[in-house]
Amino acid sequence: MPQNPPIIAGTRIGHVHLKVADLERALGFYCGVLGFELQQRMSSGAAFISAGGYHHHIGLNTWESKGGHPPPPGTTGLFHTAILYPTRPALADALHRVLSAGIPLDGASDHGVSQALYLRDPDENGVELYWDRPEAEWPRDADGKIAMFTRRLDLDDLLKQRVT
Repeated sequence: MPQNPPIIAGTRIGHVHLKVADLERALGFYCGVLGFELQQRMSSGAAFISAGGYHHHIGLNTWESKGGHPPPPGTTGLFHTAILYPTRPALADALHRVLSAGIPLDGASDHGVSQALYLRDPDENGVELYWDRPEAEWPRDADGKIAMFTRRLDLDDLLKQRVT
């Protein structure tokens, strides 16, 4: 494969669009639990949601999946959608929302560059809720390259950051 120059800085993932079995159930999770806002519905088969009034960060649809089942293990597809929170207190609030809704965590990790919570939406799609540390605090090796790791995240300490 030919080597191309790196993609331009500032490029980012604009949104993710998920196939779901039940649109109302998915909206209950993403809007009701996580707090995203509904921006638009397209008939009963699709909805677009966001944080802060953006046109959409997440699209949800049942066009090919109404009443469907998650893909079985051993198949390809989306591993998880990562939702970046702007502050550690905002991530603490997300944790509180998830725990208050009785949704179990699959994991919680400190990666050095970020702190992350891992869970599943009602359609068994992986969801990562995370906060990035300031870049100046990222762990680096002797050559100055990022040296991420995975350690247990102290959830009690995180919850203390929640602003009520």
